Amino acid sequence: MAHILITSGPTRQYLDPVRYLTNASSGRMGRALSEAALALGHEVTIVSGPVDIEYPAAARRIDVVSTEDMLEACLNVFPHCDGLIGAAAPCDYRPVKVAAGKINKTGGLLRLHLIETPDVVATLGTVKARQWLVGFALETEDHRLRAITKLERKSCDLMVLNGPEAMNARQNEVEIIDAAGKVIERLAGSKEDVATGILRIIQERLIDGRATA
Repeated sequence: MAHILITSGPTRQYLDPVRYLTNASSGRMGRALSEAALALGHEVTIVSGPVDIEYPAAARRIDVVSTEDMLEACLNVFPHCDGLIGAAAPCDYRPVKVAAGKINKTGGLLRLHLIETPDVVATLGTVKARQWLVGFALETEDHRLRAITKLERKSCDLMVLNGPEAMNARQNEVEIIDAAGKVIERLAGSKEDVATGILRIIQERLIDGRATA
């Protein structure tokens, strides 16, 4: 059986002690994927941003806040894993400077200077050895093209493409794209059903397939 690292939920990038940038990711997809992986007998480690859901007790859970925290946790765990499912929605930007105190209203404009946070899946793609990577791409335009570009840039074996309607929802509709850029399957339904389908493909192509190669 495999040891699978799953990232889940959002991350937060603080502007001051009380305000932060984030997104509406609920962690439900990560939970469903962990349940599906455990049902197949795999060992699961979840690195999760702040969420209000409960993950399976059989999975090891590592809680993080920022994108940098998530990357650090994944870099520590990934060398001991067989593969990664990057289902989290890490915040892509952080402020150049975090205010030491609460930013008060002044009646004028407030300018935020933001820089990109590190890309968790892409970074793991640069250090992987025998491991496989499955990424998630949430796109609002040029969906498939952008997903394929991400697949290549992040050195993924599979990319799961979905849209913004997946955020904080109980249903999902995805396309699964292989390393050659081909759509190999479309799945729709509850996140639990979609996760079961994703794990079936991972099992066939990346776990059993590599074992018999």
